[in-house]
Amino acid sequence: MTTTYAPGTLVAARGREWVVLPESEPDMLVLRPLGGGDDDVAALFPAFEKVEPASFAPPTPADLGDARAAGLLRSALRIGFRSGAGPFRSLAGIAVQPRAYQLVPLLMALRQSTVRLLISDDVGIGKTVEAALIAAELLEQGDASGLAVLCSPALAEQWQDELRTKFGIDAELVLASTVSRLERDLDLGQSLFDRHKHVIVSTDFIKSTRHRDDFVRHCPDLVIVDEAHTCVAADDTGSRQNQLRYELLQRVAADPERHLILVTATPHSGKESAFRTLLGLLNPALADADLDTDAGRRLLARHFVQRKRADVRTYLGTEDGLADDTLTERTAFPADRLFKDETYTLSPQYRALLEDALAYAGERVERAGEQGRREARIAWWSAIALLRSLVSSPRAAAKTLTTRSAAAAAKTDREADELGAPVIRDSADADTLEGLDAAPGADTEGETEQTAAKGDPRLRELAERAAALEGPERDTKLKVLVTQLKDLLAEGYNPIVFCRYIDTAEYVAEHLDGKLNGRARGDRPGWKTVVRSVTGTLSPQQRVQRIEELAEEAAKEAGTGTGARRVLVATDCLSEGVNLQHYFDAVVHYDLAWNPTRHDQREGRVDRYGQKRDRVKVVTIYGSDNGIDGKVLEVLIKKHRQIRKDLGISVSVPDETSAGVTDAIVEWLLLRSRRGEQEALFGAEELDAKAAEVEAEWQSAAEREKTSRTRFAQRAIHPEEVAREVAAIRDALGGAGEVRAFVEESLRALGGLLRPADDGFTADVSATPAGLRDALAQPLGAEAVESGRPVPFRDTAAVARGEAALVRTDPAVSALASYVLDTALDAAATGPRPARR
Repeated sequence: MTTTYAPGTLVAARGREWVVLPESEPDMLVLRPLGGGDDDVAALFPAFEKVEPASFAPPTPADLGDARAAGLLRSALRIGFRSGAGPFRSLAGIAVQPRAYQLVPLLMALRQSTVRLLISDDVGIGKTVEAALIAAELLEQGDASGLAVLCSPALAEQWQDELRTKFGIDAELVLASTVSRLERDLDLGQSLFDRHKHVIVSTDFIKSTRHRDDFVRHCPDLVIVDEAHTCVAADDTGSRQNQLRYELLQRVAADPERHLILVTATPHSGKESAFRTLLGLLNPALADADLDTDAGRRLLARHFVQRKRADVRTYLGTEDGLADDTLTERTAFPADRLFKDETYTLSPQYRALLEDALAYAGERVERAGEQGRREARIAWWSAIALLRSLVSSPRAAAKTLTTRSAAAAAKTDREADELGAPVIRDSADADTLEGLDAAPGADTEGETEQTAAKGDPRLRELAERAAALEGPERDTKLKVLVTQLKDLLAEGYNPIVFCRYIDTAEYVAEHLDGKLNGRARGDRPGWKTVVRSVTGTLSPQQRVQRIEELAEEAAKEAGTGTGARRVLVATDCLSEGVNLQHYFDAVVHYDLAWNPTRHDQREGRVDRYGQKRDRVKVVTIYGSDNGIDGKVLEVLIKKHRQIRKDLGISVSVPDETSAGVTDAIVEWLLLRSRRGEQEALFGAEELDAKAAEVEAEWQSAAEREKTSRTRFAQRAIHPEEVAREVAAIRDALGGAGEVRAFVEESLRALGGLLRPADDGFTADVSATPAGLRDALAQPLGAEAVESGRPVPFRDTAAVARGEAALVRTDPAVSALASYVLDTALDAAATGPRPARR
């Protein structure tokens, strides 16, 4: 009878030891020799050749090592350990090394029989890792058997990749685009939530009645809700979509045995009632508990964790009440954002176009007001669309002028608002950013894009004039952008340029390409700049792929000896979810958002853990004479920055408040275009009143936020408790110093060429044994391994693709440890053997 060998088993055959690979079958073993590479893999048939479990004879005097070799063997064993991790069962088996502060939510969760937790740490601290750590531990301990992550469709693939690559959780995507395929594979009467143990579900897809009922009936016993603030409404004025999501979560939370983890950086957004609604999902008693009392705060502390960067930048030191700094962990968040506001003035041709467009829009709004409420609202949204696209770019303006307004299909004034607002305003609570970067329509008569051009001749004439303004000669905004980008590139920055519309992003990228290369001057070498655009025309997966292609192309240019820079032009489809800190370190707001929270989201893509620069540079380009930008910047954007600087966190202003300001700006512009400067003074007074109202409300929200941060500071887990767990983990798995020493010594012994760097070292591994190069090719890239290009090994755990982190869970470090261990056991291995038994 043939013995069955599981993947990973060591066997002896043909006079040497082998590792059984996953491709093996019962009647055919696929084997890799210890210390061998992909070229040494062999197939063996146990029925015809002798195979037996491997056994290793005691070391012989001819194969003795020394203390250094024994130390490397010990380190290789500890790094490769995957069956446990001191106090946590899952920690050794995951491919991420959490920061000490990220263990706090995990410790809080493990104190509850049923986990109910709201994680509200600041942007960039690592809420996804914190939630996934809890999920991995509950699944490993058997306290949960299945996982569902509810998130927006734009973030679904990122969640899937994070769970699979870092935590070993293989989850199926349940989206509108995948459900038909998944349902075809089901047995009769089977639910896809029974078929797939772990799922990542689009919140917008699952909230519909048909799918919601099936999900609730077969929901896994562990649910994570990302961006949970979009699932509640502060009052009856909340969107219908928020209400549907909330009803779904109510039913999910109704099962008292179900683990529920809510994740959001903005748990209340200035709205106390929304915050209470979220808390009520975790524990109904929190919905109306008096949080000013000790009892109320203790109850909240069991379910709520919220920290800003300053709280965790330096952690587990004497400042946290510990006896010494031996366990102190310092996290390199950027210290600050450097803001620069750069203005431009319209060219004479552009100013004439804007004034004529304002006059047209004002006449149409006034005329529609006499026809009825529905017509007035359609004309209003059309006017805003026209103005926003005009100050964005000539191409976006031409597209808007030849596209039918979304609101024109409305049957009522309320429907016109529901259709017009999402595509015009920059709501902080937008259901999804997907599709909102398309240029809005301004024509209220044409039935289609084609017939629109045959409709109002004034629109057609304005569109032709807009198209003629493309290029830096007549578009001074584009000219200023080129100047600002050249300055950033000369300082060594790699910027991302955010635009409001797809047409603007494509137009900008087209005109930047080939114009941003730098010439060598004195001691400063020249550089070539690679420019790419990412918009909503690409799927979420294609967006990430485009960014990685941009980084790879720039790296190849750098490899030729020419300096290289990267410039990404993007719409707000990238302002949430995709982390860009490894590739970019500056942000340019080419188009002002009409809600400052959107600016913070954009900047947060690069200003987060893993950013190498201590200060992220932010350039805001605005028009001094277009009537819109200056007032939005003064009333909304600058005020938001000041509050963030004072508190260390962002404070959102309610959407309806910021919309009131921008509406007043548009009304003032239209009034001025129709009746002149004198009568427009009355509109200016209303604008000033709105601005004062915003400031008062914002100050009130900031005070509430400041008070709540003090009142609800994380006190459930004392730093001493975290320190004990960190010490136990290091005892079981080793610390950062041991990992770095092991990697440096092993690579040198194997023929690697190491050079020191500011945050670690670089290694040329092209001369190392073929088996090691094969093992490193997957995590680092075959081209980098074989070409001799120096591979960065960094002290931080947050690294870009093609780099290695000096932590035990990094794939490249694990591959090196496996190779060192294999060759230590195989006395017949060719080439250097750094470790011995």
